[in-house]
Amino acid sequence: MASTVTTSYLLGNLHCPSCVALIKSLLQDEYGDKVLWVSPNVVTSVVTVEHEDASADFIRRMGKTLEDVGFDICAVDTTASVASDVDSLSQAEQGEGSRSMPHQSYGTFDIWSRLWRNRTPPVESHASKAAAHLENCESCKDAAAHDQDHLSEDRVNLVRNLSFASSMQKPSATAFEGVVVGDDEAQTPRLRATISVGGMTCAVCVNTITDEIQKHPWVSKVVVNLVSNSATVEFTDPNRTQDIIEAISDLGYDAVLDSVVDLNEQKQAVDSREVEVKVDGIFCPRCPDRISQTLRNLGKSRIEILSEASMQTPRIKIRYIPNVPTFTIRHILQAIEATDPSLRASIYHPPTLEERSRAIRAQHQRTLLYREILTIIMAIPSFVLGIVYMSLVPDTNHTKHYLMKPWVSGLSRLEIILFALATPVYFFAADVFHVRAVKELRTLWRGNSRTPLLERFYKFGSMNMLISLGTSIAYISSVAQMIAAAVAKEKKAPEGSFYFDSVVFLTLFLLAGRLIEGYSKSKTGSAVEALAKLRPSTAILIDQAAAKGDSTTKTVDVDQLEHGDLIRIPHGASPAADAVIMTGETIFDESSLTGESRPIKKAAGEQVFAGTINKGDAITARITGTSGKSMLDQIVEVVREGQTRRAPVEQIADLMTSYFVPVITLVAIITWVVWMILAFTGKVSDAELDNSGGKAAFAFQFAIAVFVVACPCGLALAAPTAIFVGGGIAAKHGILAKGGGEAFEKASKIDCVVFDKTGTLTMGGEPQITDSTIFPDGAIEGVDEQTLLSGLKAVEENSSHPIAKAIVGFCGEKKVASELGQVEEIPGKGMKASYQNKELDIAVGNEHLMRDLSASLSHHVTNLLQGWKAEAKSVALVAMKHRQDSSWRIAAALSISDPIRPETTAVIQALQARGTQVWMLSGDNVTTAKAVAQRVGIPSSNVLAEVLPSEKAAKITYLQATLHASRSRSIRRRRHDYTTRRAMVAMVGDGINDSPALTTADIGIAIGSGSDVAISSADFVLATSSLPAVLTLLDLSRTVFRRIKTNFGWAVIYNLLAVPIAAGCLYAVRTGSGAHVRLDPVWAALAMALSSISVVVSSLCLRLRVPWIGFRHTPIAAVEERA
Repeated sequence: MASTVTTSYLLGNLHCPSCVALIKSLLQDEYGDKVLWVSPNVVTSVVTVEHEDASADFIRRMGKTLEDVGFDICAVDTTASVASDVDSLSQAEQGEGSRSMPHQSYGTFDIWSRLWRNRTPPVESHASKAAAHLENCESCKDAAAHDQDHLSEDRVNLVRNLSFASSMQKPSATAFEGVVVGDDEAQTPRLRATISVGGMTCAVCVNTITDEIQKHPWVSKVVVNLVSNSATVEFTDPNRTQDIIEAISDLGYDAVLDSVVDLNEQKQAVDSREVEVKVDGIFCPRCPDRISQTLRNLGKSRIEILSEASMQTPRIKIRYIPNVPTFTIRHILQAIEATDPSLRASIYHPPTLEERSRAIRAQHQRTLLYREILTIIMAIPSFVLGIVYMSLVPDTNHTKHYLMKPWVSGLSRLEIILFALATPVYFFAADVFHVRAVKELRTLWRGNSRTPLLERFYKFGSMNMLISLGTSIAYISSVAQMIAAAVAKEKKAPEGSFYFDSVVFLTLFLLAGRLIEGYSKSKTGSAVEALAKLRPSTAILIDQAAAKGDSTTKTVDVDQLEHGDLIRIPHGASPAADAVIMTGETIFDESSLTGESRPIKKAAGEQVFAGTINKGDAITARITGTSGKSMLDQIVEVVREGQTRRAPVEQIADLMTSYFVPVITLVAIITWVVWMILAFTGKVSDAELDNSGGKAAFAFQFAIAVFVVACPCGLALAAPTAIFVGGGIAAKHGILAKGGGEAFEKASKIDCVVFDKTGTLTMGGEPQITDSTIFPDGAIEGVDEQTLLSGLKAVEENSSHPIAKAIVGFCGEKKVASELGQVEEIPGKGMKASYQNKELDIAVGNEHLMRDLSASLSHHVTNLLQGWKAEAKSVALVAMKHRQDSSWRIAAALSISDPIRPETTAVIQALQARGTQVWMLSGDNVTTAKAVAQRVGIPSSNVLAEVLPSEKAAKITYLQATLHASRSRSIRRRRHDYTTRRAMVAMVGDGINDSPALTTADIGIAIGSGSDVAISSADFVLATSSLPAVLTLLDLSRTVFRRIKTNFGWAVIYNLLAVPIAAGCLYAVRTGSGAHVRLDPVWAALAMALSSISVVVSSLCLRLRVPWIGFRHTPIAAVEERA
């Protein structure tokens, strides 16, 4: 069979389904079996033909057939060798033939005109082509009916131009070379793998996985999270991803790779987008190649194929540059579907970390549930026979007598039945514990293990091993007693020497505890899922025609939106992505993101965010942040990142649990030995020993109880569950805990809060010029008011500072900005510039700048400034000079008012009432800063003024070194009783401008960061600009950390009390009935399950608003009333 050739014809007038049907039938009828496949694509205007005849004559004839029915061929490309032959011939004849036979070239995609070299090309008038095309094209018939024939010619020219533009691009893999910025060739690879891990039950599991992975030299950081069932690994070898997965799997845990991110990779430019497209309906091996060819026909300068589809993996990954409305992801999907009627394209989203973890958790829960059902089935007859008949039914009962009668080797029928019931439970229900315990030991003692030999004896095992040892001792010792009875051929074996019923009930309670614990843990980490659900799945898209007055709309998936698309947001709907309102006014409820329940008015030009709800009239908005780049997406990412940050207190739990299993194993062995000694020395009555089945069996009961009752799960869950719940509560109030558990712990110990003035204590936003004076010291020669204001406006338009915007507004829209030469910015002081057409220099800034320029302030100006400062206003001065002069003169003085937030005073007083020191940091002058401080209640001694942005971090360091912590941390403390320990300092300011100070402080709190929540360097990011959120944050941090200590304390106390009781420390104490006080292994299993469940429930109770049990948010109205 001859090899297949693919030829593509770019047509200028392919634009409707009737054209597609005509081309298919025409070529297939005309050429029969020579044409294997025809795919006209109305999106790309390309007809792709697969055929066997590779001759130039055949390609010409197919093209001539298309032209005969009125299609205009703009360009042709083919995989046949004739293309390279024609190119070679063209180059050889370029010097002479091209002059005699001029023709228009359309680049590498065009060999059509060259195929007719040395032949007479078909010559048809445009009128005859148009008539032929009109006869066959339904779309053009409709256009002709409306006098729109010229549209076809315009389309031909457009396609020709696009063809030429795309063909001029070099067909290389680096077509998108300019999209990625930065050069990482010299950098050491740094990758981060996120893995979903199933089967973890306690802190020992976490430590086991962490220690195993950290042994590899190419691993730099490992964070394993018990609550989210995930692990994050940073490593340097790109080829080691599978090794990490296998290392976790070898330990007996389920591991699924979620994502691998290159930490060195620079961000792509905003005009490019990477997506993975899933194609359903691929039915033959050639379909993937056809899909790829279709995408290449869209132009290599606009789209790049990163990975191609296959029949096994029907997904194709692409990178493209959208151009709304002419080229979007919608056009790409349509082009793929137009390749073949059976294909359906959609954007593919790999499962998120939460979805993978939820799937693994669900699978693990199903595994436990099936085993629990089996155990329940076996537990019912075990309970009836082993407890009811043994304890409650009288000995005269015929059935009991039948069951208790020795049957084989002194074994009663009851013991045989209990053995039959316990065996499937031990091997098929408790197997999850045995398998993991064996894998842990095998990994520990394998030949290539990196664990030192001595360490293997004092750091091993997990909760699975303790459970496996407990059930195994009970089952194996009972089987051993049966074998011994059979060998000895006793007439009647002692009943108390068998623990088959204990095996069943141990497994029953242990599995039930695991199920309840798993369900409870899943409820603690629902913050990310709750936020993700705020995002709508569809949007109402307005066509380009709709922007011109037509109200045509259609509903599309959110994934198909592009930056620049117009959408309609009706009443009650949420924006599909971040957008700017184009038309209409409405009210939005942003409480889901910011925690503020009050409605926010929105008008044209203002931004709306995905996840908020339109409570007013319908509006039209333009997309500014597509899926994955919206504020909601950033919030989800920040919350997810915060959940991976561990609190320092967890290190204590890690240290304790790393030695927990060896210690408990040692205690159990000692317990068994001690009770054996007591039994052999006559310290235990013979009656008690007989009831227990002998000395060894009697001692085994205590050892089993120790194995089963010990529980490190509570220690491991104490901190992460509380942090997860606390992070979810914080997100509901618009507080994003980027620093995770460490940030919560530090925030609970804050002694001093430092506020930035502008935009934090004050409204910020758009301050106003309230007072002004022009030429306060008299006129300046050659400078009039128009010259001054036009120059001032031109200078301040180069700055994004709020005061600069206020000055531009003061100069007025009618003032035409002067043309400036060199413009220089002096950080923290102001700006200087030179007029381009005049011999003048201008400077605008604060008093520091004026002093640096030696511009003298007259007594009149000084008094004026002092008066404004006393009114808590900021001041700006303008100085000018002739270029040949050296002295500057004051040309204008301005005062700027930035209103104080209405809630500021109440928040300051509330902090001071708790004993928290409050300081203010400002770059403004001392007089203004102290005036503002006096109004809000901050002592003048706690004001740091005239601080440049670069100096703020140094001031934070100074406060950390000089302030001392309060002795009491009570929320209602009022006495300023300080210790010698340094104070914990929190900085509250802008998330970007104050970045160094936020990083230097013990806790950085970025307030009002808006859509830039992800780029802040702060530990906490407040999505709202409301100051009471700072109080909520501090209250929540103290509540969360108190709950962590409560959980941790309960887990420690439980083990300190339960283990000694299980070991028999209270055996000497007798009850009223004369029985000894001891903990049966079955009840020990129940106690163990309840211990970990109680810790999880304790953390979940944080969501309740009950005093001293949950967290209660204090509204600002209550804060103001209390203040």
